[in-house]
Amino acid sequence: KHSGLSASCGGRANVGKTNSGSHEVCTVLSMTTPSDKPSRALLQSIARRVMTARGLFPEFSPAAVVELDAIRASAVATDAATRDLRHLLWCSIDNDDSLDLDQISVAEVLPQGATRLLVAIADVSSVVRQGSAIDDDARRNTTSVYTAAQTFPMLPEKLSTNLTSLNLDADRLSIVVSMTFSADGSLATSEIFPATVRNRAQLAYNSVAAWLEGTAPMPAAIGAVAGLADNLKLQYRVACQLAGLRHQQGALSLETMQTRPVFDGAILTGLEVDAPNSAKRLIEDLMIASNGVTARYLAAKQFPSIRRVVRVPKSWNRIAELAAEHGSTRPKEPEPKALELFLVAAKAADPAGFAELSLSVIKLLGAGEYDLELPGVPVAGHFGLAVKDYSHSTAPNRRFPDVITQRLLKAAMAGGPPPYANDELTALAKHCTEQEDAAKKVERQVEKSAAAMLLCTSIGQQFDATVTGVTDRGTWVRFSQPPVEGKLDNGPAGLQVGNRLRVQLVSTDVERGFIDLIGLGDRFAPGSRS
Repeated sequence: KHSGLSASCGGRANVGKTNSGSHEVCTVLSMTTPSDKPSRALLQSIARRVMTARGLFPEFSPAAVVELDAIRASAVATDAATRDLRHLLWCSIDNDDSLDLDQISVAEVLPQGATRLLVAIADVSSVVRQGSAIDDDARRNTTSVYTAAQTFPMLPEKLSTNLTSLNLDADRLSIVVSMTFSADGSLATSEIFPATVRNRAQLAYNSVAAWLEGTAPMPAAIGAVAGLADNLKLQYRVACQLAGLRHQQGALSLETMQTRPVFDGAILTGLEVDAPNSAKRLIEDLMIASNGVTARYLAAKQFPSIRRVVRVPKSWNRIAELAAEHGSTRPKEPEPKALELFLVAAKAADPAGFAELSLSVIKLLGAGEYDLELPGVPVAGHFGLAVKDYSHSTAPNRRFPDVITQRLLKAAMAGGPPPYANDELTALAKHCTEQEDAAKKVERQVEKSAAAMLLCTSIGQQFDATVTGVTDRGTWVRFSQPPVEGKLDNGPAGLQVGNRLRVQLVSTDVERGFIDLIGLGDRFAPGSRS
């Protein structure tokens, strides 16, 4: 129905039968690009167009390019306050293809069952000077944008994947968050200081997780460094303790369904679900702890800070209804501990369907945002993490709020004044929230364009779906095979987030990222299949 470059596709695909009945099902295994243009190139052109439409810049400014050319090396220590910690067993754990390494970690055994965890964060601010052209570009977009076909980095790759990245066997300046935990996992003391560090092993989530979970051998990179295996197991043990304590306070056990594009050369062949695992949770728990220490450090120094906030959900009534639909009752007033108890029970009852329930709850909790905290004037905490003090400080290569926090930390450590005025920080917090929202919309739209490519030969097929959004602009639903979200053109009246129903694919529009569906019959109960 649309014209233009690979704008739409149609046709009815072959459908199959379930073993139990007559419902049509589909798992997309391959696709045919509806254009003579390779799908990666098409998705890249879509991504650049959508970036511009959302107020984001796909290219660095000429001034930043000139400035970048003059930077020839990473920053080195210039004062005695910078400690030399290159001898420690530092390692990074990230995605298999990640090159912008923001943090590395190490653990030390202390007397009486205590443990010291150190997280070293790339010292980006020593290379990217405040007010420089590169800084202006980073401030403009505020985040790296990860689309299905191309990454648009916040900082030039010469920096983010090289000179400011904590790369393997490279000496780098960092800001270290040192945390000492008692035997029960409670935080005893903390410290923040500059240090020179060296990454001894660049590890990947999936292989480390398989080893930690006992389903695969130890990765060769771990065995190549004497003592690293025991160190990682110590980090993991403490991270599990930290997670347990947070969940006792009401941190929510949620699982997001992320997808990664799969290409064969330049051709998109599928979308792969990127599932949570032990290694990802390890790093997540260390980062949450580090960000809490950072926020409290600035508060103790009477410094302003930009906090990451998830407010008390406005849609709590719908969350309570969703719990009731799953056979549980929750308090009428928002309370994270009660919601966590429901989530734990729901996962135990239906592990396969928990990701769909998680997505519904995440949508109902609402988006996070950045907010300025002034000394003595606390802001809202992070409802989902059940923490009051939380900043973003651990990913300065790809998030501008982390660069701001790093500059505030360095000024506080030096005993100088804040490098930003309060009204500037207020404006920056708002701008970072807006640009992050724009970046997520770009990522979602390009992901939907990729999904539309894969579904071009599946017009007419039916799926079990979960409602993920209801607004004045329409109703959105998601199905898991393949993991795709689309717009419902019509369906039962009164749909709400979390409802399940049967849908049929009626059209796709690759250029615009449209996946149009119609509802079939009434909605059905959570956990059931039509």
